[in-house]
Amino acid sequence: MEFRHLRYFIAVAEELHFGRAAQVLGISQPPLSQQIQALEQEVGARLFERTNRRVELSEAGRLFLEEARLVLAQVDKAADVARRAQLGELGELKIGFTSSAPFNSTIPQAIFAFRQRFPAVHLNLREMSSTMVADALVDQSIEVGIMRPLGLPDSLSVVELMREPLVAVLSSKHPLAQGSEDGLFLAALAHEPFVFFPRSYGSGLYAQLLSLARDAGFSPHFAQEAGEAMTIIGLVAAGLGVSVMPASYQRMRIDGVVYRPLLDPEAVTAVWLVQRKDQKSPMAKAFVDLLTRKVEPSIG
Repeated sequence: MEFRHLRYFIAVAEELHFGRAAQVLGISQPPLSQQIQALEQEVGARLFERTNRRVELSEAGRLFLEEARLVLAQVDKAADVARRAQLGELGELKIGFTSSAPFNSTIPQAIFAFRQRFPAVHLNLREMSSTMVADALVDQSIEVGIMRPLGLPDSLSVVELMREPLVAVLSSKHPLAQGSEDGLFLAALAHEPFVFFPRSYGSGLYAQLLSLARDAGFSPHFAQEAGEAMTIIGLVAAGLGVSVMPASYQRMRIDGVVYRPLLDPEAVTAVWLVQRKDQKSPMAKAFVDLLTRKVEPSIG
């Protein structure tokens, strides 16, 4: 049984006239009559009661009509699902992001806009370190990554979403907190104990801090380590050391902490949008297009 047979049958059932049904279908009447007869033979039941003056549905035809409409509706739904999936409007999109990404308003706004535009797409958001984001992209457990700068394999491409300054995070009772509202150079922290992410965590900020400190003529002493930014800031508030964070973390209002701009020219960090170069997911493409507004890749 072919789907066209069902469409022919429904047209005749709705018009109850072979001539008018043929016009609706855009075919001539004799082939339509032949197709209906072939359908009846295949079904093994008379679907229409025919006289010289009228055409009526038989009892079998009335029941068959209900099922035929359901079948075609399901086929149309399946076709629509396939079409929407091809356009990236259905399915699941797995996104890995570093803990600092949500503190920049651009990222949450883009995610909200994506959800408004594609409500049927499930966003699977996973918080990771920058190293974990890169690894997850390579092993294809996520489609899109939002991370801080880090060395990446050639299989990944990058779009720089934004740049932001780095700031010193100090206890409000620290001597350097007074009179430094306009900023300070990283060298001023050379003899201070640092509270920071562990090297093993894979934060892109770790390598950048080491580089900035090297340029400032010192090697930082890491007195305390923590894997969460809020924990780091809390430990700074407790007076256990100083830290360096992206400026977007200033939105975290924690008593006992002040943020001071770093005046070093290279004290700037970026947020990258990363995906595989062979990315084929239409959902990922839609998300990237929305977030970058067609920005050309700057790396990879």
